[in-house]
Amino acid sequence: MNRLQRPTFEFWRAGGRQFSHRGHRIFWQSGGSGGGEVLVCIHGFPTASWDWHALWPELCQHFARVIAPDMIGFGWSDKPRRYAYSIFDQADLHEGLLHAEGVTRYHILAHDYGVTVAQELLARYEERRVAGDRSLELQSVCFLNGGLFPETHRARWVQKLLLTPLGPLVAAVTNERIFSRSFAAVFGRETRPNAVEMHQFWQLLSHQHGQRIAHELIGYVPERRAHRERWVGALRATQMPLRLINGPVDPVSGEHVVRRYRELVEQPDTVLLPGIGHYPHVEDPAGTLDAFLAFHHGIAAATR
Repeated sequence: MNRLQRPTFEFWRAGGRQFSHRGHRIFWQSGGSGGGEVLVCIHGFPTASWDWHALWPELCQHFARVIAPDMIGFGWSDKPRRYAYSIFDQADLHEGLLHAEGVTRYHILAHDYGVTVAQELLARYEERRVAGDRSLELQSVCFLNGGLFPETHRARWVQKLLLTPLGPLVAAVTNERIFSRSFAAVFGRETRPNAVEMHQFWQLLSHQHGQRIAHELIGYVPERRAHRERWVGALRATQMPLRLINGPVDPVSGEHVVRRYRELVEQPDTVLLPGIGHYPHVEDPAGTLDAFLAFHHGIAAATR
């Protein structure tokens, strides 16, 4: 596959768009020149839509529209204090953007925190489908490394601290050095970000002093436990095409998640990328693209 020119960090920010969610400014990227379908890319914690930049040219070539917001509290979107951050609210954000853009049918590519947002969007779709409501149709979901099952999530020490009463203090003292050391540990040994890339991730996190609300955003971990029946139930009940692409050496959501997925999901479709950690789309964009586009070619062939 010919790899097209990737956008630069500066271009990504300058070329972004904005919309309003509960009175707050949300940054989002948009592109596409391919067929008639829409893809929504949902990023993870603690990063942003920039995570998709290495896949972006090919995704835009394949889909008519590709939409990738920075969720509230992340990246170049607003990061309000004393805000009720939740997976449900992030799902509302995505549906609000889709409605505003006139989208009625879409696919999802999701990573990490975004995997749980995708599960909530899947649960909503299944509820609407049963009710005969076809106003917003989800057509497929492709998951990257993420906490699909709360029982398999292996939280890092920083995440555990953020969930304790010390969380606000940990967030307040986090600097680029501390972040970089912790963040690098979830990547494969040979695929860690270089200094420039790591600084870009820090810029996304620290915009509007976003590192100071990390203890509020981390509430998704207990949310996953509280709503396991809804989110895992939707995953198991749906008949739509699903694929899990996984970096197996990820210490948080690696091969152990794939094993659990194969236990619980009927006819599981999984792809492992050897030597890759928590960020397959950053560490191995070519392998991730090949696995993702093969999934969509299979969907297209099945509907002919």
